[in-house]
Amino acid sequence: MLGQRGSFQLMKSLNRSIILNHIRLSGAISRADIAKETTLTPPTVSNIVKELLDTKLVVEISEGVSSGGRKPTLLAINSREFHLIGLDIGPKYLRSIATDLNGNILYSKTTEIPTPITNDRLLDFIIHQIEQILMLYTKERDQFIGIGVGMHGVVNVDKGESLYAPSLNLRNIPIKNKLEDKFGLTVFVENDARVMALAELWFGKGTTSENSITVNIGRGIGAGIIINGKLFYGDHFIAGEIGHMTIDIGGIKCSCGNYGCLEAIAGGPAIAERVKRELSIGKKSIITELVKDNFDLITGKLVHEAAKSGDILCIDILKETGRYIGIGLTNLIHIINPGKIILTGGVSKASDFLLESIIDTMEQRVLTASAKNTEIVVSEFEDYGTAIGAITLILEHLFSPASN
Repeated sequence: MLGQRGSFQLMKSLNRSIILNHIRLSGAISRADIAKETTLTPPTVSNIVKELLDTKLVVEISEGVSSGGRKPTLLAINSREFHLIGLDIGPKYLRSIATDLNGNILYSKTTEIPTPITNDRLLDFIIHQIEQILMLYTKERDQFIGIGVGMHGVVNVDKGESLYAPSLNLRNIPIKNKLEDKFGLTVFVENDARVMALAELWFGKGTTSENSITVNIGRGIGAGIIINGKLFYGDHFIAGEIGHMTIDIGGIKCSCGNYGCLEAIAGGPAIAERVKRELSIGKKSIITELVKDNFDLITGKLVHEAAKSGDILCIDILKETGRYIGIGLTNLIHIINPGKIILTGGVSKASDFLLESIIDTMEQRVLTASAKNTEIVVSEFEDYGTAIGAITLILEHLFSPASN
């Protein structure tokens, strides 16, 4: 069956991936043109296409234009026939989706992660969410190709293991092994910021850039780095942990134990804390009325709402946050020199107040005129960006020859 791991390995062999990706990128293409454009021999193409037709992953859709002989039959990816599951395991919520091969969302659900939480309880919770999806598609169960997981924190990609999920205070969660044993599907696990970068590369604002950085600014701050069209991991899986870049050596203590980290001064909770401090020394703000003097109810989202209502204190704090983020992005430009930086995450929704400060700060600090023009954009994905990125983990291994 196609959904089983053995069939997945069959499909993702090098030549199959080359052919699949060529069909995907072309939209519709003949066997002869695949052979010409890939340098594979016509018999090799014919044999692999026959296998792909047998699995129904590829279909014959029409006849092309004749160049003198019989009209060629065109091939296309049978995107609606097969499904993927994507999971976003965040600090507070698990977001789950089912999609087709084009990334179109067929099902979505957001569920709060129960507390207190342990490794086993989290795995049971994840399994339950997947079972709910599969129950809706009982007749199409064999059409599910795999499961992608975007996990916050540090992930061992090779083992599919969550090494450290700071917001849940959990370590060494064997996500891949547990889910593959339970469902018999291929499972890939990756850091949430990196899968966001994949979502942008495949379906979002990163499709036109070979070198881009997607920066996730929410409760924490992390980045997915794309170099030459591929994710960059680093030797120990912590590439992109920019939230723990020191911005202010004398700044407040971060959850990681260091002081003045970008995350500690520009993440969602940090924004809320700065507002609380200003209110405690007598600054005026409509946010006091919004929370009825209960400062514990102040969140980054509420600060944005107050700013949209014209609250000067909240506007100023968001602009200050933009300057901190701008310093962090300047450092990224000097280290990696990307063509584009894509902002995502809850804090990025306040881009109407952040973006001008971010760009002004970068223009003041970036070394060269051309680098000052690095494109800064805001993601158009909503809450399911990480989950969409998770399904691209499956697509990348199916369609990208370099991943085999």
